[in-house]
Formats: sequence, C-alpha cells, structure tokens
Amino acid sequence: MQLFHRISRHDHAPVPFTVDGNPCVGREGDTLLTAILSAGIAVRSSEFSGSPRAGFCQMGACQDCWVTLANGERTRACTTRLTAGMQILTGTGDPA
Repeated sequence: MQLFHRISRHDHAPVPFTVDGNPCVGREGDTLLTAILSAGIAVRSSEFSGSPRAGFCQMGACQDCWVTLANGERTRACTTRLTAGMQILTGTGDPA
C-alpha cells in the first residue's frame, strides 16, 4: 500500500536506509516520515482499528510519528532528516 506519492525531488540523490529490517531508499533532504511513507510503510498502527497511521500534524507538535533508531534513540519522524544507513524501528513490523 502506498501511503505517500512523491511528486517532486526525483532528481535528489538516493539515500539507503532500513525500516523494521526492510531495505528502503529515500531521497536527500527527506524527513524520516517522508521517506518511510514514500516506501509504503506505516509509522504505526491505530490502536482503535489496527489500520496504518501516517502521522497526524506533520510538524512536530503531536505524538503520532515517534520511531526508534537502532541505537535506541526515540525521535519524531516528521522533524528528523534521513541520513544514509539509518536503521529505523516503527514497532509495526518485525525487526530483523
């Protein structure tokens, strides 16, 4: 399921990363949230319906897009820039 469709910045350099152990590729300048959603992965599941969640405010004011990095650091996906080799854990998948 595609949650985000990239409409610009196709010419920016690719940036490899993983989400829950799955290899993905974002673009230079992406936030974690943009890269994750462009890869068709949800940040979390709704506690009410189990359906995928894509973050709420998209600007760092809510608590909907927290993810964990491989080093254990928790961060907001909507305000953190993607860097090559990042290993992101959403809690929605099976980490490798």
